[in-house]
Amino acid sequence: MGTEDASRSYARLDLWPTGDVVAAMCKVQLDAAAAVQSQVEAIARAADEAAEKLEHPSGRMVYVGAGTSGRLAVLDGVELEPTFGWSRDRMIFGIAGGLDALAGSVEGAEDDEDSARELVRSAGLDRNDVVIGVAASGTTPFTVAAVREASAAGALTVGIAGNANTPLLLAAKHPIFLDTGTELVAGSTRMKAGTAQKIALNLLSTAIMVRLGRVHDGLMVDMRVSNRKLRTRAIGIVAEIAGVEREAAEGALDLAENNIKLASLIASGTDIGEALLQVFVFGSKIDTFGSPTAALT
Repeated sequence: MGTEDASRSYARLDLWPTGDVVAAMCKVQLDAAAAVQSQVEAIARAADEAAEKLEHPSGRMVYVGAGTSGRLAVLDGVELEPTFGWSRDRMIFGIAGGLDALAGSVEGAEDDEDSARELVRSAGLDRNDVVIGVAASGTTPFTVAAVREASAAGALTVGIAGNANTPLLLAAKHPIFLDTGTELVAGSTRMKAGTAQKIALNLLSTAIMVRLGRVHDGLMVDMRVSNRKLRTRAIGIVAEIAGVEREAAEGALDLAENNIKLASLIASGTDIGEALLQVFVFGSKIDTFGSPTAALT
């Protein structure tokens, strides 16, 4: 198995000068990024179908994994609310060993297939949900069992793994194979495989949010304004979209109670009643001010 094999290139690694060790580690991180390139189309296909599912108001994003893979999955998911306004009520984290495993090892949890199946059943997953399973080996029993159970329940499944033709990739409707090969420290998939997973997860979730209309002109128009830094950023976003000075943008943001889409419409001159209709009834993507566009959740 590629992610577990030892590479003779690093057989005497512990005897190298520290600078050479760090340089080698840096190089393999770049190799990890390159490994994602071949999967761009696969990630795009998964994102398109996932966005279609998640347009339904009951659709949820479900991340499943164990160990490093599970922690990276959670890291990706928790950023979706502040960055894109994705509700935490529409997010499930299926981590082997539970959330305690985020801060420490829970021995044997990754082999617990029964708890994985129970997680899926108790969540009541259905055809509107999207399940993303992550495992460097592609064989982790917990993750594979969860993805199989989710598929049986009708959910859309995505599998991200570092070994070809493994159970996780075979179980998922959208397999994403990250061919990172051997690690500099044999079997330490927190390194090269983990980097590739982080990149793939970023690409997938961000592409989904773009397709759901939560990005406009490269700007985070559904961002949650939760501190002074983000308030300043929100003012700049409204000013850029509406083509107004920052003072006017700030006033519109006040009227909109920090809703960037609503504030952008108000700042552009749209009547506040019409703006409310567009954002909260039609779910405007702000493609064209003054008329509602494709509905969003």
